[in-house]
Amino acid sequence: MALRFFNTYSRKTEEFEPRDPAARAISIYTCGPTVYSRAHIGNFRAYIFEDLLQRHLELRGYKVNRVMNITDVDDKTIRGAREAKVPLTKFTKQFKKAFFQDAETLRIKRANEFPAATDQHYIDRMIEMIGELIACGLAYQADDKSVYFRINKFPDYGKLAHFAFVFPFLPPQLRFCGHISGHHLRASSTTSRQN
Repeated sequence: MALRFFNTYSRKTEEFEPRDPAARAISIYTCGPTVYSRAHIGNFRAYIFEDLLQRHLELRGYKVNRVMNITDVDDKTIRGAREAKVPLTKFTKQFKKAFFQDAETLRIKRANEFPAATDQHYIDRMIEMIGELIACGLAYQADDKSVYFRINKFPDYGKLAHFAFVFPFLPPQLRFCGHISGHHLRASSTTSRQN
């Protein structure tokens, strides 16, 4: 029996096709907790689904590499640490620990990796990617030092959400810059405003 998923981009249910069927390897990147408080049952619904999906794929003979991010810095974690008058790492540590304990209680299979937003390795890579976007004219730094993605310079921006932007024709040199692909741009454009 074929495995079928709803494709958000096409808005259709489609048969699952791995990128490399011969390798039988599947990579899954999932959103993990934002550790400003304990995760609740609604959060765990998503984690249980990810666990079931991984187990199902493994039963079908696939080797699954699952990565789940940990958001340990955002407005809620910073606010919580300030209110508790403790350093951010101390504040989030308790909720990270609680998340893993609760996941174990629910017998959720651990992901292979749990990159945290504050891990220096990932911060360095984010800074590098942002620099590449700025160098290509696809992002800019505002007066307050925040960096924004220039959505008017990327014609496919909004396609996944079926949100169409109407911009004048873009010259070819703005479509591709160095080794940055559309995949990287979509993944890196969560904070954006039109400029």
